[in-house]
Amino acid sequence: MLDDAQSTVMGPARLEVDVLVAGGGPCGLMLANELGPRGVRCLVVDAKPGTAFNPQANATQARTMEHFRRLGFAHEIRALGLPADHPTDIAYFTRYTGHELARIKLPTAAEAAVRIRTMTGSWSAAELPHRVSQKFVEAALRRRAQAWPSIDLRYGWALKEFREEDDGIVARVQAVDGGEPVEVKARFLVGADGARSFVRGQLGIEWGGVTGIQREFMGGKMFAIYLRSPEFLSRLPHPKAWMYVAVNPQRRAFMASVDGVAEFAFHAAVHPGENPESWTEADARRIFAEAVGADVPMEILSMGTWLAGHALVARRFRSGRVFIAGDAAHLFTPTGGLGYNTAVEDAVNLAWKLASVLKGQAPLALLDSYEAERRPLAERNTGFARRFADSVGLFQARAVLEADTPQGEAERAAAARHLDEHARLEFNIPGVTFGGRYDGSPIIVGDGVAPPPDEPNQYVPTASPGGRPPHMWLEDGRSLFDLFHREWTLLVLGEDEAPHGGFEIAARALAIDLKPVRLASPALRALYEAPLVLIRPDQIVAWRGTDADEAQTVLARVTGRQA
Repeated sequence: MLDDAQSTVMGPARLEVDVLVAGGGPCGLMLANELGPRGVRCLVVDAKPGTAFNPQANATQARTMEHFRRLGFAHEIRALGLPADHPTDIAYFTRYTGHELARIKLPTAAEAAVRIRTMTGSWSAAELPHRVSQKFVEAALRRRAQAWPSIDLRYGWALKEFREEDDGIVARVQAVDGGEPVEVKARFLVGADGARSFVRGQLGIEWGGVTGIQREFMGGKMFAIYLRSPEFLSRLPHPKAWMYVAVNPQRRAFMASVDGVAEFAFHAAVHPGENPESWTEADARRIFAEAVGADVPMEILSMGTWLAGHALVARRFRSGRVFIAGDAAHLFTPTGGLGYNTAVEDAVNLAWKLASVLKGQAPLALLDSYEAERRPLAERNTGFARRFADSVGLFQARAVLEADTPQGEAERAAAARHLDEHARLEFNIPGVTFGGRYDGSPIIVGDGVAPPPDEPNQYVPTASPGGRPPHMWLEDGRSLFDLFHREWTLLVLGEDEAPHGGFEIAARALAIDLKPVRLASPALRALYEAPLVLIRPDQIVAWRGTDADEAQTVLARVTGRQA
């Protein structure tokens, strides 16, 4: 392992690893955190000097938090970002010191930890979402990954070239500030190297979907400022929020609180004909003041531009022993906060499959399921993000909106109705978060039961194979998910214990790490609608049924041994 200060120190002229990962953002770091506990030798390289400085993504969805919980550090993530008692509301204003138009109230981090234990229906879960900037998440993921002996993290190093051979990948990596290149022999390569992915480019994989979508807001070029303004909250004539959205005819903008005190990530729409690349700090201060509606002192920590209006998914996620994931495989307009969270689940899906193949517990064919499962999910999620962006970005803010007249009041009332509806569409999304499914996957054994409709704002718990297992808090206060084994779990449900020894025998024969979990709860048996339920390492229902006699066939199918 190398830290930043060590990253330019030459290692051996040749390294041999199981998995080479290009990219040390959330996806690459999550891969490292999944592979490290499994003892997989993994080298992660990233040309950047370290993890993110800018806030970037600002919301960790509930399913991502459940994965962090599975790995044992959800509590650490929840302690980052906003203070525990800071509101996580999303609020809409004409300008931040002007009229408040709408607000969706959401629990603080402290409240979330309490409320989650009593929530049912769509929000029956082990974790609630957490509003935390990506810069904090990346730092935490890095600390965790570095603790695993099999993980080598090298920031300040870049992947320069690679080629595939019969039994693996031969690559060349090099410190960005010079030194001799190092040859890396790896069994597999994962390109988690962002929107301009070197790996995707070398493979010649093209984008599918749409880009260049134009909207008044969240469609086209955006101007970003990472800023510090200790006076902002005291100048705000409204209750604090997590996200502040400015809706006016002059310029649309949004701002997310980074630390709950003085740091904010501010993003403003760029108008046609403007050239933000030439904007100075004076321009940045002017644009911020426009959104605030007052000249509030602020320090610029960084500024730049980015492009909204993407709904892109790579046409392939794999070429032989090379995979792409995260922003290298899909690009989002960030409404709903789905890009970073989809990237994390890419890593969760791919990691256990790579480990299974590397350990001889599954054939290479298992890896075919990565693209089969994750590409449709990326298309689904980019579609939802586009829908949310249309809802907020196509709304027209007319000049009368800010008028202190009866006409202005009427316009603000109409805007409030639209924005309230939009906020509930974009920010109350248990269906998006929990409802992603792998129907049609070659390693899912379906049972013919149709899953519920895929709606963004409603999640109907179902144990239908291919989706997230339904959650329940047990009588002793534990989450059901906390009982799941780190690899394969066989739930044995009901007061009359179903015969299940066939699964244990078949698992031993196939070298599958499977643990039976026996739970007599009638409510849990009714929720899962079967006495036997097979849960994958990524906490996806692989099969459910009544007959352990078919265990050999089931386990062969879910591990890619049998089509």
